[in-house]
Amino acid sequence: MRLSKDRKSDIISSYRTHTSDTGSPEVQIAILSRRIEDLTQHFNDQPKDHHSRRGLLMMVGTRRRLLDYLKGKDAVRYRELIKRLGIRK
Repeated sequence: MRLSKDRKSDIISSYRTHTSDTGSPEVQIAILSRRIEDLTQHFNDQPKDHHSRRGLLMMVGTRRRLLDYLKGKDAVRYRELIKRLGIRK
């Protein structure tokens, strides 16, 4: 499940830290969060799709590592991002 270019550019523009930012932890986490939300909706329709479930678990792990990195680097940005995305932690 891919994000369309329009959706991805909307996410990048709303979470970037400066004008040419496309790879900051905030942007990467926001994109992963959107893909995770899309996949969880997919699993409501297709509960036996175990191959995609493995990909979902890998994305969740990647997002967790990025969140841990951001928390260690700047806790204020971490808390703000968690609140903005609505992620529990």
